[in-house]
Amino acid sequence: MKKMIESQCAMCDVPLQERRCTNPEGKGIKGCPTLLKKDMAEKARREYEKDDVREFARLTSVQEGECYANRDKSPYLMHPVKPRILEICEFAGKMKFNKLGLVFCGGLAKEAEAVSGIFTQKGFDVVSVMCKVGGIPKEEIGLKDHEKIFRGRFEAMCNPILQALIVNDAKTQLNVLLGLCVGHDTLFLRYGTAPATVLAVKDRVTGHNPLAAIYTAGSYYAWLGE
Repeated sequence: MKKMIESQCAMCDVPLQERRCTNPEGKGIKGCPTLLKKDMAEKARREYEKDDVREFARLTSVQEGECYANRDKSPYLMHPVKPRILEICEFAGKMKFNKLGLVFCGGLAKEAEAVSGIFTQKGFDVVSVMCKVGGIPKEEIGLKDHEKIFRGRFEAMCNPILQALIVNDAKTQLNVLLGLCVGHDTLFLRYGTAPATVLAVKDRVTGHNPLAAIYTAGSYYAWLGE
């Protein structure tokens, strides 16, 4: 049986502007999905023909373009001007979303308060739910005392499923994730019904900037590849 060649875009050594996916005359490496997955590309294209999907994708691209200034200049040098929090507000406005879900980690409670305030000032109705909602002890999901952060005392489990059920019940139109742990975010995305986006992810060491470790993977964080 012939082994299927899997997509390896992350390992492509073709210069970005010379890749087949960014240049109609470009080329790709062995396994290039733009060249080899044309049947899937057509399937995806048909999805974009659906009115709601097409409009969602269109406004996403409009928002992307608006994040750069001086696009009328030539030659153009990229000049980003909008932080992600503003992008989320503007995109939600374009989509005519009025009700936002703010799903956050208790470790970012102060940040969540600030974010909720910004959303409210922008005219959105905000439903916010912290990770420890429900107050269920970690023992209920099988944790032993030595596996907890705070041993020898009560410790509530993170409850992304209940977070999802609460925003689902509130009929939020867009859910914003703020600092959920690895895996907890996965469960929320599995059980949430509204579209979701991420404002920030949990990274306890880098001040919630996980790319810091990637940027220094050739020096301070070289040990990650060992």
